[in-house]
Amino acid sequence: MRLLTWLLPILAFSANGAQKVLLEPVFEKSANGIFHKDREVHFGFSLDSRLKDPVGVELEWEITTDQGEPVARSKPSRLKIPGGGKKTSGYSVKIPGPGFYKGKLSCSWEGGRVSRTVQVGYAPEKILPPLTGQVDFREFWNGSLAELAQVDPQFRLILQPGLSRDERNVYEIRMRSHGNVRVGGWYEVPKGKGPYPVLIRVPGYGANMKPLNRFKDLAVLSFNPRGHGNSQEDVKGKPGNYWIRGLDDKAGYYYRGAYLDCVRAVDFLHWRKEVDPKRIAVKGGSQGGGLSFSTAALDKRIALCIPHIPFLTNWELYFKTSRWPEMDRWIDEKDSRTWESTLRTLSYFDTMNMAPWIECPVFMGVGLQDAICPPVTNFAVYNRLKGKKEFIVYPHAKHYVEKEFHSLAFAWMRERFGLNPNP
Repeated sequence: MRLLTWLLPILAFSANGAQKVLLEPVFEKSANGIFHKDREVHFGFSLDSRLKDPVGVELEWEITTDQGEPVARSKPSRLKIPGGGKKTSGYSVKIPGPGFYKGKLSCSWEGGRVSRTVQVGYAPEKILPPLTGQVDFREFWNGSLAELAQVDPQFRLILQPGLSRDERNVYEIRMRSHGNVRVGGWYEVPKGKGPYPVLIRVPGYGANMKPLNRFKDLAVLSFNPRGHGNSQEDVKGKPGNYWIRGLDDKAGYYYRGAYLDCVRAVDFLHWRKEVDPKRIAVKGGSQGGGLSFSTAALDKRIALCIPHIPFLTNWELYFKTSRWPEMDRWIDEKDSRTWESTLRTLSYFDTMNMAPWIECPVFMGVGLQDAICPPVTNFAVYNRLKGKKEFIVYPHAKHYVEKEFHSLAFAWMRERFGLNPNP
């Protein structure tokens, strides 16, 4: 999914383009930007002057909710920054309650000005928006799974000698999914009898999953649901407008098929004798985070779920905290489309509504500055989970998690599968 313009660093420039002052978020009173006490949050920026001479800067803070509702505004203050030096500006404020809040620092001086926004959270584990599932929500998915079961999967493995190594074989896999749609992926398995635990990797929006080439003691299925990677014979990937394809009717909506494709991938693993059916994990980011949640919800055979910056959750909050012009345009194209009817259809594919079905342990990664999959939507699903769960927040991260997350996630998975956490 595309980046929004506010995610880019905001600098002050002179007439000839030279940087004057650089603002960078700092988290002095909470290492990860999350607060839990006294309904107070703290915002901070370092001001890095690129001027040779000292400069006096006028500062003003504006605090809003993540939906843009005003919370507080500071009185103007002044700060002197030495030539080529740094100073820090911080601001603490009482807030209404659990949620995410944005602090905008505006700086001006003779000949220039700059502003930037940073987001922090307060008690995110207490965010609990109401479920939006329709009365036939469970019936809809039970019927969808029954339809999938009627499709002959026609599983095939195609050995890839050029990708295989001494310790493992790599196969391209092919199968039939809901609607008889052809889908596939890449299956890496150690050369031995097993049984082996398995990691299913699912893609971000429009991504192409390929072999991981990492582990020697577990199998890896890098799976491409319809429209992604090597699963485009029947459903094309471009243009990548997945979230509005078939949105007029829940029965024909793109994500109905995509969610069921991932269940079919679990069917494939249960077909393989070298797989330990009690040790299957699913992992993915952004859209892949949403697919991880939906797969764990729809298929009890998933033992561990590892989403990060998950998409496809709490649509009502999503559209209040993140604007997407193509959804506005799609609704405006037909008189029969309204926001109410669109949100009703999307509710069937909202992983927040599926969260109570997830019983396996979950390890979730969050980018605190993410405007594409806002943290409030991450916690909307996380807080509805019934099983054991953990999360980690990366305070500077936008629509990503730090590399550390993947190492931690693999170690978390391996330990629970009885493998050496750090091979």
